This record gives sequence, C-alpha cells and structure tokens, in this order.
Amino acid sequence: MTSFAPDSIVLNRKLPLWYQVSQSLRASILGRSPQDPLRLPTEEQLAGHYGVSVLTMRQALKELEDEGLITRHRRRGTFIEPHARRGSPVRLLGSVDAIVAQQSGMTTELLDHGSAPVPGELAEFFPDVSRVSTYHRLRSDEKTGEPTNHARNFVRPELAARIDLDDLVRWPMTKVLRDVVGADISRITDTVEARLADPETSNLLQVPLLSPILHYTGVTYDAAGRPLDVAVIHYRGDRFSFTVTLDAT
Repeated sequence: MTSFAPDSIVLNRKLPLWYQVSQSLRASILGRSPQDPLRLPTEEQLAGHYGVSVLTMRQALKELEDEGLITRHRRRGTFIEPHARRGSPVRLLGSVDAIVAQQSGMTTELLDHGSAPVPGELAEFFPDVSRVSTYHRLRSDEKTGEPTNHARNFVRPELAARIDLDDLVRWPMTKVLRDVVGADISRITDTVEARLADPETSNLLQVPLLSPILHYTGVTYDAAGRPLDVAVIHYRGDRFSFTVTLDAT
C-alpha cells in the first residue's frame, strides 16, 4: 500500500525536535491533496525521513494523535484522519522569561485577594483541591496612568502561603512563583481570544460596555504536569496585540 509522503524540514537545534517534526508533518497533512494516500510511513521510516530518533518521532506523532489529525492502529499502521478539523490550534513554544517580559513594565494595583471555591470553569486544573487563593490586580501604563488590563490569578493554596503581597505589586505572578516561592515551573499554556467587555471590565479599563477586549488564559504547570496557577486577564483591545516571532533558521 502506498504511503503519504510528507515534506522535508531543516531542523532548528534551538527548539525541541519533536515539536518541529510534529508541526512540519501537521502542515504536510493539512496541505495534502485529496488524492494523496491516508496511510503514513512507519515510525522508523518517518524518523529516517526527518533525521530524528524513533523516540522523538513517536512523541511528534502523539502530538498529532492528541489533536485528532491521525489515528494509530496496532499492526495496521498510522492513518491521516480525513475529516480532521483544520481549525485546531497550533502550539507555539517560547520561554518562561518571555512570559515574564510580556507581563512586566506596568504599574500594578492589588484590588483584592483571598480564598474562594474553585470556579467551575477551572475545576479541571485543580481536581485535588476544593479552594484556591485568588488575587485580582489592575495594571496601568507607567507613563500615562491609563488602565491596560486587569488580571485574576487562581493559585494552589500551599503556594499562596509563601507569596508576599508586596511582591505581586512589583512583579508578575510568574516571576513571584518561580523566583520567590521557588516553584518548579515547567511550561505555561496560553490561550487568547476575542471577547466583549462586561460591566466590570468596562469600568476597570475605562472602555465602553461591549467593546472588544482580549481575553487571555494562562495555565502554569510544574515539572510533574500539575497546574500551579491559572491567570485570567482582560486586555484593552485598543492597547494590546500579541505577536509571535518564528525563527526560520
């Protein structure tokens, strides 16, 4: 049986190999012609094609399987899912320091803090605790004093016990958790979407009700894959844009 032939790629040693391979194969799959075969080459053949180990190739394939682009069948092989959604999000990798830099450079006011039951929409991130510590902050432009965003952080209570409130006025939560609390941060997953300003956001950010805003959710994980903090931030749509720079070499 003829197998699908993916495009080639020149690997960048600055990024994880499995990530580059998964995104290259993803692009090949989504850009294939209708007449192309649905069966993928074997793991060994794909590893040879990309010049990586079988273990790296296996990790790349798992990423695409989790996304729903391929299905894997023992003894039969790996197949492209013909009806896979083309609108699935692409994972973009960067550094924790980039997140810290993006959150810095503003005047911060701590509006309130306390303890609260885990919100229903965040229950999947805190399955082993019933309450989390919450922090609500308003950030403003240092020069003009104009409010730019307001953020709520939901933090595991054992970490919150070591957070100094003065530090949250000086630094982003990510920096406080990593450099002050000593949390072993492994990765942060960001989601940004367009929303309309609700009454609270309209009042805090001084924008018209139902005006466009950017709704950001950032989940910070430790090395064991356990969520430590969930940040929910509302940015003024007229003051913020998010740019991703991809190194092609």
